[in-house]
Amino acid sequence: MRDDSLQDVILRMLTELGEDPSRPGLTKTPARVEAALRWLTRGYRHSVREVVGNAVFEEPHENMVLIRDVEFYSMCEHHMLPFFGNAHVAYLPNGRIMGLSKVPRVVEVFARRLQIQERLTDQIADALMDVIEPHGVGVVLEASHLCMMMRGVEKQNSRTITSALRGVFRDDASTRDEFLRLVHGATA
Repeated sequence: MRDDSLQDVILRMLTELGEDPSRPGLTKTPARVEAALRWLTRGYRHSVREVVGNAVFEEPHENMVLIRDVEFYSMCEHHMLPFFGNAHVAYLPNGRIMGLSKVPRVVEVFARRLQIQERLTDQIADALMDVIEPHGVGVVLEASHLCMMMRGVEKQNSRTITSALRGVFRDDASTRDEFLRLVHGATA
């Protein structure tokens, strides 16, 4: 492995692609790309425990908590192209709840890494099981992948849907059905 800086690697990549990195529009591109990549993969520098902090509260609430339509952006680890969409995350409390804003923060910890959607879905579910120890967790991700839209099969309207069910969301049909109805917009 070379000892080049990330900017040196980007400069070389531009040259390998047939560009002239000294032309006016590209002179600052290596620094911009490095900054963008570091921002897009900032999840490596955060942990679930850090973003949740002390926002776990003892509470006897016994009904499902669902945060729906949490926007996320990630980078496909196979092509380093973006994929993006919405996360729907629910849990059934077991004497503890988490601050509502912490669920999107947990999504971000894992989304802001080089990822595959299937793993991202599981990581979110497992993190909530670990942090708040609920009766169960349900996660559904719906995403568009630029690696399928801009290259390869070039299917512009395809969406990938993945789910991870833990505890009662997996084992109890009525809990699972309620979760899926709520995710898809039904209120009853």
